[in-house]
Amino acid sequence: MAQKRSFLNLLKSSDVPVLVDFYADWCAPCRTLSPVVKEVASSMHGKIKVIKVDVDKNQQAAHKYGIRSIPTLILFYKGKLVWKKAGLMRRKDLLSAMESAIKNIV
Repeated sequence: MAQKRSFLNLLKSSDVPVLVDFYADWCAPCRTLSPVVKEVASSMHGKIKVIKVDVDKNQQAAHKYGIRSIPTLILFYKGKLVWKKAGLMRRKDLLSAMESAIKNIV
């Protein structure tokens, strides 16, 4: 239960948008997307925070946010879902989506 509160607290209390990467260790597309997410977060210089959620270990969170396929990325701001995308994305497409989403919420 403490993990759940920490996850929700992070989503609500972060001063920057939080990009959540829902994944599983056995998922090949998830392993492909992981370095892309890291590169985008790094190139945004602190404008977003990234956390990874293993859907096998956190089934409640996956269910709560309607994760039907992985990888799925969800951007939250002040606890509210502001952007969601399932499947692989190219670096430039993810970067563009994050920059656009941030412009609309900040």
